[in-house]
Amino acid sequence: MSNSPIDPVKLDKLGEVAVKVGLQLAEGQDLIVTAPMTAAPLVRRIAEHAYKAGAGLVTTIYSDEEATLSRFRHANDASFDRAAGWLYSGMAEAYRNNAARLAVSGDNPMMLANEDPDKVARANRANSAAYRPALELITGFDINWNIVSYPTPNWAKLVFPNDSEDVAIAKLADAIFKASRVDQDDPIAAWKTHNANLKARWTWLNGKNFSGLKYKGPGTDLTIGLADGHRWKGGASEAKNGVTCNPNIPTEEVFTTPHRLRVDGIVAATKPLSHNGTLIENIAARFEDGRMVELKASKGQDVFSRVLDTDEGARRLGEVALVPHSSPISASGILFYNTLYDENASCHIAMGQCYADCFENGKNLTPEQIFAQGGNKSLIHIDWMIGSDQVDIDGVHADGSSEPVMRKGEWAF
Repeated sequence: MSNSPIDPVKLDKLGEVAVKVGLQLAEGQDLIVTAPMTAAPLVRRIAEHAYKAGAGLVTTIYSDEEATLSRFRHANDASFDRAAGWLYSGMAEAYRNNAARLAVSGDNPMMLANEDPDKVARANRANSAAYRPALELITGFDINWNIVSYPTPNWAKLVFPNDSEDVAIAKLADAIFKASRVDQDDPIAAWKTHNANLKARWTWLNGKNFSGLKYKGPGTDLTIGLADGHRWKGGASEAKNGVTCNPNIPTEEVFTTPHRLRVDGIVAATKPLSHNGTLIENIAARFEDGRMVELKASKGQDVFSRVLDTDEGARRLGEVALVPHSSPISASGILFYNTLYDENASCHIAMGQCYADCFENGKNLTPEQIFAQGGNKSLIHIDWMIGSDQVDIDGVHADGSSEPVMRKGEWAF
C-alpha cells in the first residue's frame, strides 16, 4: 500500500464517508457493493467501515474490464441480446428485503469506444430491461443507496493523458477526495454543512412553487414546465425505508421533475457528454411539446440518437437540476468523462426516467399517478450539461410572471 499513488488516509476517510454519510447504514442492514476489480482497495475500506457500523452482510459484486471486452471481441451475435437477469432478480429481492446498495464507479468511460456500436446498444438494451426490477427500487428510493468513485488506472489516464500512470492516478485521486470533501479534517461535519446549504436552496424553490423555468444563453432559449406537484430535493434525503442518505458523493445539485409534455425551445450543451465509450460533443437540440424533435452534435450524434430510440420516453426529460457555475467540480476545470462528476459542474437536464421521490407525497404515489402528473417513464436516464457562466435562469409562476433564479450561472437569491 505504501507505494500506491493514492493517499491511504484519505481513501479510508472516503470509505467511512460512503458508509456514514452516503448510506447512513442501519444496524443489521445488509449491503450490496458493485465495483470494478481495480477499485478493490476502496471496497475493502467500505466493507470494514460497514461492519464496524453494524452491517448484517456485505456482498461484493466485481466487474472486470478485460472480461467485458472479451465478450465484444469473441461472443456469438446472439450474446448481445442477453443479460444476467438472474443476478438482477437476486439484487431486486435483496433490496425488497431492505439491503442497501453502494456502487463504486471507476470503469474506463471509453472502454467500449472501439467496439461495434450496434452490439453496445443491444447489450445495453438487454441489460436495462433485465435490471429494471432492481433499478425501480433504487429510482423509487425504496432503500438507502450511494455512489462513490475510485481512481482506476484507465480512467486516470483518460482524464490526464499527458501524465505517467502514477501521476495521473494521484491527480485523479486528489480531485475525487476534494470533490467528496474527504480532504478536510472532519469530512462528516463538512457534509453536514453542505447538506444544510443545499437544503436552504431547495426549500426556497419549493416555497416559490414555480410552474416552469426559462433558460437563456448562447444557443439556448428553453422553457421547461415542471411536473404537477413537483418537489425540489438535493443532498441528504430520506428513503422510503426511513433512512436518510446522500445518494451521490459528490453532489452540488438541487433537482426536480420536469413535465414530460411541457418543454419547448432550443438548448445547447455546455460540456461534452461521455456515454458508453463515446464522447458526444456540442449537442444542440430542439424540443416541442416536451419531445426532442431535433438533435445535432459535432461528434457522436448517431450514438446519442440511437440511445434516444430506446423507447417512447427516451426523447423526453426526466430530471432538471441546478448547479452553480462556481461549484468545486466546475472550478477544478477537469472533464472527468464521468456523469457523477461532470453533472455537478453545471446545470443539467436528463433524458428519460424521472425520480418518483421528487413529488409532493411521492412515496405514496403509484407509477400511474406520477405519469398523470407529468413524470416521464423510460429505460434510460442520461444527464447532459446545459449550464455555464453565460446562462440565466428565471422561475416562471403560474400567472406568467417570473423572477431570477440564476444569473450568469450563480444563484440569484
